Amino acid sequence: MTDEETRDTVAYGRAARELALRRSEFDLAVHLGHVRTVPGPAGGRPRVPGEEIARLRAEPGFPDGLRDRVGTVGTARAAELAGIAADRFTRLARTGHFTPVAYHLNRYRAVVWLYLAREVEAAATRHQALLTGRTPADLLRRLRAGEDDRPRTWRARRRRMLLAQAGDAWEEAAVIASFLDPLQVAETVPDGSERVRLDRLRPAPPYGHPVSPAGRAVADRLLVAGDPAERAELRTALAKALRTARSRWPAPGPADGLTTGGRTGFPAVCAPPPGPGAPSASPVVHHPPSDRASDVSPAEARPPAPAATARRRTPGRRGAPPAGAATGDATAAELVAAGPGPTAEETVRAAIARRSHRRAGQRAAAGTRLPAPPGADAGPGHRTPAVPATAGREGGRRPDRSRAGLLARLGLRRPRVG
Repeated sequence: MTDEETRDTVAYGRAARELALRRSEFDLAVHLGHVRTVPGPAGGRPRVPGEEIARLRAEPGFPDGLRDRVGTVGTARAAELAGIAADRFTRLARTGHFTPVAYHLNRYRAVVWLYLAREVEAAATRHQALLTGRTPADLLRRLRAGEDDRPRTWRARRRRMLLAQAGDAWEEAAVIASFLDPLQVAETVPDGSERVRLDRLRPAPPYGHPVSPAGRAVADRLLVAGDPAERAELRTALAKALRTARSRWPAPGPADGLTTGGRTGFPAVCAPPPGPGAPSASPVVHHPPSDRASDVSPAEARPPAPAATARRRTPGRRGAPPAGAATGDATAAELVAAGPGPTAEETVRAAIARRSHRRAGQRAAAGTRLPAPPGADAGPGHRTPAVPATAGREGGRRPDRSRAGLLARLGLRRPRVG
């Protein structure tokens, strides 16, 4: 779309305001085909031509006529339009006699289905026999089995609306693939490059899709087929759409930088072993698959060098290699051959021992003599601290039996005065 054509179009929000519709009503009007759209610039979101807005505004009965065509009602109001009780309407909707057109989640994250008011009145006219009297036995059997066709009928309706807006066969295949879980798509579409293309063309969720994780988990289950018969039907339709798309517009090749080993779209899991005499290759780093090869930069794909984590040993330091030995960064083989290093407990004990020896040296330099070890004669270099005569129980101060006093009697710390 050229710049001149873009100036003649408006975005969805502005178009909804000019047509006097709420955003959800406008989105539904687009899907129902009441409002024509054109592709956005550079593959962006669709836009609404100005002439289309002028045409709708010129219709008789605007805006009530357009609003009536997209007006939705809940279960209670739909039951009133059909002239039946709400419970009976719910049973008929669960068995597929009333098809919802939209949904939303209430504050309890329960699904609230919405129906077109016009369609409810038309369906009530078609199913007059089911509105009164006893419910048929086959419907009762399905209800007792817990069947609920509302999600399936809503998905079928949404799929028809999206297929009507698809521009080519690849977009049609992307619409069908959006209603299957990734595992089903991978089994049906073995080519990775085709799956990437289908994912890029995947239609956006309906307007008002929850953004919170809890609400999105509930709403996402409505977008994916859960019944085995529905999944089989979708896989057959997807395979047929892919055959048509491949015959008209082949899918592009794998992204640059991905080696597939005969299969496109999948990075190589391992490299073939080197031949005899060939240099050893650098370690291969495997990253999770990505839609684009540019998601992983070359710096991230390069493995860290083993020498970066090794400590360089310099001559003169404790534990340095002997003279004449090769110095430099230790290789991985050398680190492994050296065995495991000291544990944390051994490191702490060594630090405490070094600190004790250092303090003992400081006390010796200050003139403090250490007591003789047990079982050894007291030589001139040792002196046992004498207990004061007045330290008895009868007179003077009592002997200090605390830890500080014990250290003082052993000569390891001067007693505190006062």
